[in-house]
Amino acid sequence: MLSGVTKVHKLWDEEKELILRFAHNQDILGHRGLSSTSSQYPITATALTPVTLIYISLDFFEATFKTNSSFAYQFMMFMADELMLSEIRMRNLAHMTVRARLANALLALESKFGTNESGFISFVASRQDIAAYVGTAYETVYKNINEFIESGYIKTDAKAIALLNKEALKNTVC
Repeated sequence: MLSGVTKVHKLWDEEKELILRFAHNQDILGHRGLSSTSSQYPITATALTPVTLIYISLDFFEATFKTNSSFAYQFMMFMADELMLSEIRMRNLAHMTVRARLANALLALESKFGTNESGFISFVASRQDIAAYVGTAYETVYKNINEFIESGYIKTDAKAIALLNKEALKNTVC
């Protein structure tokens, strides 16, 4: 992906969504669908802003992989890193409180997208998307965001969020 922001997500049940990650400038999409066992991968990427993509056909990708050992090695290391991050995320969903997952998500969003000149996270995610990323209900995210505001950890301006006390958020994660 050259530019833009997407959410990579999966639907659970009929209307429950889990956002696996947010992707933006220079991130790779579709790589987890590579498999020798299935041509369908049950994950979707949805553009949240205008997106510019580069499409590489599977035939071209496979030919490059087979003939370029340096590319094959770098891709293997990339996939190993992706697997490690997925395992950490699944552990966090299983073992962290919602409050800790929300704090972790806010820190991750700021790390991924940076901040604007006013100190707010550059990409404004909807509260519903934050809830789907954290793996909880919208109402729970709303309640915890208000608690973070009251504690002085964050501030908001409409939907935008600024992290005021990153150490306190990090301590919430621990």
